[in-house]
Formats: sequence, C-alpha cells, structure tokens
Amino acid sequence: MSDKPENKQGVASGAEAGRAARSDRESTDGAARASANAADESRSRFGLPDNLRPTLAATHGSPIVKRLFDLTAVLAGLWLIWPLLVLIALWVKLDSPGPVFFRQVRVGRGGQLFRIHKFRTMQINAEAAGQLTVGADARVTRAGRLLRKTKLDELPQLLDVLFGDMSLVGPRPEVPKYVALYPARVKEVVLSVRPGITDWASIRMIDENELLGKAADAEKMYIESILPQKLDYYLQYARSYTLWGDVQIILATLLKIVSR
Repeated sequence: MSDKPENKQGVASGAEAGRAARSDRESTDGAARASANAADESRSRFGLPDNLRPTLAATHGSPIVKRLFDLTAVLAGLWLIWPLLVLIALWVKLDSPGPVFFRQVRVGRGGQLFRIHKFRTMQINAEAAGQLTVGADARVTRAGRLLRKTKLDELPQLLDVLFGDMSLVGPRPEVPKYVALYPARVKEVVLSVRPGITDWASIRMIDENELLGKAADAEKMYIESILPQKLDYYLQYARSYTLWGDVQIILATLLKIVSR
C-alpha cells in the first residue's frame, strides 16, 4: 500500500519532465522558424538569390569581447595615423569650399539615429540632388575622387567606433530612407548589432557606384538589386559574427583596397 503514492509521484514527475522537454523543443523550433521566416521574408520582399541565403545558426562571439577589440584597435590606429588624418583634413579644406567632415544621419543599433563622420568628398549641399552617388558623379570634388577610390574618406568613422555608435566590422549603416524598406524581421536582426566601417558586402560590392552609374534608373537598381544582396550579407554577419571573422574581414578589406 505504501508503494502506490510513491509511484504516483514518480509518474507525475516524469510527466512534468516530459512537458518541460516538449516546451524546450517547441521554444527551440519556434526560434528556428522565426529565423527562417526572417530570411524568407527578406527574399520575398526583395527577391534575394538562393546562393546568398543567410546562415540561420545564431552562434556568434561575445559583444563585450568585440567592443574591447574595437576600442583597442581604434585607439592604436588613431595614435598611428593621426598625421595622415591631419594631412587629409588640410587637403579637403584647401581643395574646395566647405567643412572638412561630412555628417549624415544614419540608423544604428536598435534603430538609434546618429551622425556619421566622413571626410567630405562632395560639394556642399550635394545631398539636395539625391543620397546615392552614381558613377562619375559631378558633385564629387577632386580630392574626393581619390579619397573615395582608396576609402580614405571612411577613416573618420574610427571616431564613431570610439564613441560607441559603430564597430570596426558590421553591417554598413544606412540612411533612414532605405532602412524603412527593410522587412520587419530582417530589420530586427540587422539592427541588433552595431553598424560597421566594413563588412563582406563592402568588400564584394566595392564597385557599387560604377554599377549604379550604368543603370537607367539608379534608385530602382539600388532598391531592387543591390540592397537585397547587402541585406543577405548583413543577416549572415549579425547571426554568426566572431572575433576571428572580424579580423579576416579587416584584412580582406585592406587587401582589396591595396589591390584596386
């Protein structure tokens, strides 16, 4: 008689364990479905090609380690290249009227807006004619042509990394106009990390301006062709970044710039 209550308790405990296990599986399956839905929605909205499908595994490095790496690298970099920054600033100022820096509102982590730093490469008030730079854009200054080709105009973004608005590596920060086109789930994933100075999209699509220059409708081509490809790269990075992966991207960026 005394064994029956114990057996009932054992059965109850086993049932609770089973329910807990099922709950965990359902939670895991739900997360996987959410990731898949984000990828499917982005492809549906923009027609993303299958060969650029984002990795669904949400395994990435520590944000704290990434931030410490950013700070260490940026402080060392600024100490080494500050003479170059001063020379470029003087060149920009003497080459054409206007400020040394170009400041533009971009969308950062969590949808927070910030003003990005770049060396000015265009005539003042150039944005009035559009936010895309297309081909041999007449608005680009003489100094700006070389700065853009060598990506030296991006160096002031080291300050944005120092201030915490950006990272050395991450999805490139877009203007609000184009972020508004991101599918909701895709936006949530992409904006979960700090935007970066460089990423695989920046490397593999480095000739974006030239492509836009050949298009009959540059705005349409950017939205329907280039932006979808960028989003795939952004999704892959946000879900699977690592410190070693960041180092590889930085080295690949330097190699790409030198080889141009």
